[in-house]
Amino acid sequence: MMQDLLRVRDAVIEDIPQIARIEGESFADPWSAKSFLDSLANDRMRFLVAEDGMPAERWSSDESVIVGYVIALVLTEEAEIADIAVAPAERKRGIGGLLLDSVIIHLGKTGVRTLYLEVRESNVAAQVLYKSRGFLQVGRRRGYYRHPVEDALLLRRDIGVT
Repeated sequence: MMQDLLRVRDAVIEDIPQIARIEGESFADPWSAKSFLDSLANDRMRFLVAEDGMPAERWSSDESVIVGYVIALVLTEEAEIADIAVAPAERKRGIGGLLLDSVIIHLGKTGVRTLYLEVRESNVAAQVLYKSRGFLQVGRRRGYYRHPVEDALLLRRDIGVT
C-alpha cells in the first residue's frame, strides 16, 4: 500500500471537476457537479478528498490529483455516508479505507454516535470494506438503486463516545 503518499483534506471548489470525473467513472447514476457544489456549501455535509502525493512526473500536470472522496451528511448524533468513491485506476491501494477511517474519526470528534450507509447488494468489494470498518447490516431498501434497479443493504456503525 502507498497510503503514506496520500493526504486526506477538506474538499474545495477547485476539486469538483476531478470529483465529478471519478463519480462518472464509478456510478451508473452519478451525482452532478452541481450536487457536489451544493454539498460544499452545506454546513451539515462533511466533504473530504484523498489527494495523491506521488511525484509530479507521474502525472501530466502539476495540479493535485484527487483519487477519491467521501461525503457524510450529519444530523446531530447520527450521520450518513452520502457518497464515497475511489478512481477506478487507483483502487486496491487502501484509499477507500483511508477515507472511511478519516471521516469516522472526524465525525466521532464532533459528537456523531451512529453512522449509516447504503451499498448495492451486488457490490461485494464495498461490503467487505465496510465490514472491515465495523459496519453491520441493519436493513434492506428494496429497489433503492435505479440503474440498474437493485436493492440496497443498509449498514450501521456505532462511533464516538458512548
